[in-house]
Amino acid sequence: MYSASRYGTSAYARIGLETGVLAASPHKLILMLFEGARIALASALVHMKNGEITAKGEAISKAITIITSGLQASLQIKAGGELGERLNALYDYMSRRLLEANLYNKPEYIEEVLRLLGELNEAWEAIGTASTAPSTASPILSSTHNPYNTPVSALSSTAGHGQ
Repeated sequence: MYSASRYGTSAYARIGLETGVLAASPHKLILMLFEGARIALASALVHMKNGEITAKGEAISKAITIITSGLQASLQIKAGGELGERLNALYDYMSRRLLEANLYNKPEYIEEVLRLLGELNEAWEAIGTASTAPSTASPILSSTHNPYNTPVSALSSTAGHGQ
């Protein structure tokens, strides 16, 4: 009985997600990818703390897949120019960092990627707000820098991800 209930809940959640994806704009889909990666990494931190090696690895793998097959794959590097190239390099860096976090059990590496994803998510949200509001744009993020010494705020533009 428990497994049937679990299956029903899982199916309901899956249908809800599929409906959300089908109804979402390209901008919203990118936000959903950021959210999914961040949720997977939060889960990985809990599993790492509890010594649950298999679950930790699965959660990190899920985040890497979202970053590489979702966020990175949606980049239009040629159309995005330097911004697209920098985002591509940043996503590569995040993936490598997560592999190292899994291999060496380093929660601080996961936290670093969570911060980077959070900053990109905020910038992407602000782009959506700026595109719907005719007001003048204020700086999207603080002067936090990525490992390539580029302010993350300089990465925030719709030129990188496909719309």
